[in-house]
This record gives sequence, C-alpha cells and structure tokens, in this order.
Amino acid sequence: MPDSTTATRQDCSDLFKPVRLGASMLANRIVMAPLTRSRAGDDGVPTALMAEYYGQRASAGLIIAEATNISPQARGYAFTPGIYDGAQIEGWKKVTHAVHAHGGTIFLQLWHTGRISHPSLQPGGALPVAPSAVCAKGNAYTAAGYQPLVTPRALETAEITGIVEQYRRAAHNAMAAGFDGVEVHAANGYLIEQFLRDSCNHRTDAYGGSREHRARLLLEVTAAVAGACGAQRVGIRLSPVSPANDLGQDSDPAATYLHVVKHLSDYGLAYLHVIEGVTQGSREVPGAFDLQLLRRAFKGLYMANNGYSRELALQARRRGLADLIAFGPPLHRQPGPGRAPAPGRSAQPARSQHLFRRRGQRLHRLPAAARGGSQPADRALRGGSPERFRISFSGTPQRQW
Repeated sequence: MPDSTTATRQDCSDLFKPVRLGASMLANRIVMAPLTRSRAGDDGVPTALMAEYYGQRASAGLIIAEATNISPQARGYAFTPGIYDGAQIEGWKKVTHAVHAHGGTIFLQLWHTGRISHPSLQPGGALPVAPSAVCAKGNAYTAAGYQPLVTPRALETAEITGIVEQYRRAAHNAMAAGFDGVEVHAANGYLIEQFLRDSCNHRTDAYGGSREHRARLLLEVTAAVAGACGAQRVGIRLSPVSPANDLGQDSDPAATYLHVVKHLSDYGLAYLHVIEGVTQGSREVPGAFDLQLLRRAFKGLYMANNGYSRELALQARRRGLADLIAFGPPLHRQPGPGRAPAPGRSAQPARSQHLFRRRGQRLHRLPAAARGGSQPADRALRGGSPERFRISFSGTPQRQW
C-alpha cells in the first residue's frame, strides 16, 4: 500500500482523474508513449502478440500505439506495422478490440521515416526520400541486421501532394481499424521534421527556405488528417530541440516551432505532444527556448514527454505545466488489464524468462514482461508501493521513436 505521504501527494494532483481529450473521455491523464516494437510480420500486418500486448496496458488513460508506416515508401525499420492495406487494417482491428474490451482508449501514430531508411526496406530497392539529398549518420534496422544509412533522394515538388495523400488515407484506414484517433509523428528526425528544420531542408521551392515554407508539409498533412477523422481525434508530436536521428538543430528553434504551433492551434486539434529536451536523454533545453511558450500558444491539451517520474508528473500537474504526461518504458514494462491472477498462479508467467519468436530463419528474443502480468498501467504509476515504483523506472530506456 502507498504510504501516507505518497497518498497525500497524489490527492493534491488530478493525474489519476478522468479528463476529456477531444472526442474521448480518458480514465486518467497518464499516456503510454509510442515505442517501436518491431513485432509485426514482414508484410506489416499486426500480430496476435501485439493485440495481447496493448490490451494488457489499457488502464493507461491513453495508449499511443507504435509508429506505423503510412505507405510502403514510409518504412524505415524491419518488422514495423503498416496501415495502408486491408490485411493491416484487419490486424489492427484485433488490437483496438483488445484495448476497448478493457475500457481503454488508443490512438495510432502515423509515420513516414524519410531518410532514416534503407533501399532494402523500400519498394523495388529504391532510395529513401527526404526534403534534400543529405545523408544522416547512423544505421537502419533491416531484416539482415543493421546497415548504414544511405544518401536519400530529394522529393520532387510534384511528389509532395502524394505524401500528403498517404497521410490522409492512413488516417482514414486507422478509423476503419477502430482507433479512437491518430497522432501525426512530426518528431525525432523523421520526414516531417526533416522538412521543418533548416539543418536538413535545403530546398528552394514552396517547401523550403523560410520557416513558413518549411512548415507547409506539416500543416498540409494536418489539414488532410483532420479532414479524414475529425480534428478532435488528431494529435501532433514535436521534438523541438532533440537531435534524434542525426537531425541538426534548427537555426532558430524557438521561432520555427512557435510558428508551427500557432498555426496548428487553428485546427482545433485534440493535443500537442512535445518531447521536452533530448529524446530519451537530458531534459535540458538549450538556449533561452521556454517550451511553455508552445503550451500557451496551443489551444488544445498539452502532452509532456521525456524522462518523467511519478513525482515529476505530479509536480507538472500541480503547477499546471502539462495537461497529460506520457511515459515510455515504465508502462511498456508494466503490463496488465487489471485482472487478478488465477488461483495458484503468480502475476508473472511461470514459464521461461524470454519468449522466442521465429521470423524467417531468425529467432527474436522477447522479454517476458512483454507477455503478461496483472498490474494495471495506472497502478504502476500510483506505485503499489513507493519501492516498487522506483524499480519500474530503473533500467535502460527503450527507444521512443
């Protein structure tokens, strides 16, 4: 049981109380952040394991499902799911059903990786696309293992309307699959953020140069996605100062992202999801950029992310610094739909500590924590005991892509 101090601190915050998010009523303000799992089939179809995994975590106020490819061209990691064909829609229906059966709410994150890809992941072995032919340092995760990133092909201006249509169609498909909404992934150095920052976007057409032009793709995508599923079912994810995926800083991040957020606010979106600081790293924000400027400029709910502990989240709510708090590894390591274990059975599976799943000729080891347990996600943050809660926040962070 929580001690009296823990209980008192919780009583001073509404972190665990219901809140309306656009068209959805959430059970609490705790959000399960999207983390890439690479557990889909080679065809991008979600698996039964994914339905089990998300269903176990339905007691979070909102689940944002892992980044999902909007088209074959969008793919940048092996075994990641898609939302562009009928089989994938049917696979996701099993996931959304599992979450809804436990009273949860789930959004799908729409993803185009841009230059963070490899020809072996692209249709016909083509080069990945980007705003400009600038190669990122790093490796792509392919079916053959990690391979160096390559110099991408710069998109032609005429091709960009097709990218926007891919997002619109993906949003439409997400609603058909039973999702409660979608999040546009405009963070962590993927395609949309590659357009946003002048460190990567060297274009001279209507999608490059000034910050107004560099923001054009995101705003066009937002309009298309909002038109497909309703603005109150749409969130946007940004990472204003993160160098993830070798994306250099914008020359004026405060001006660029404030411009973006002011225009996003006009659409009446459900939320703005901001990675505060370096993705999965320091929460420090360089320069004089106060991220609360973005919160004040946005009319919807502000979702804060990056390195939040329970106490930091409680403080953020007490001080009014965020409306929702997103957690990555703690909720991914703490499964459970809230069902008590059957008599004579422990909460954790009694089988071996790792499952093995065959993909082609390779065996992928999956942590047992990804399979089962009975502790609800919100209880992981309430902390059945302060000691257990500290354990849930220890260990090596997982990739929040």
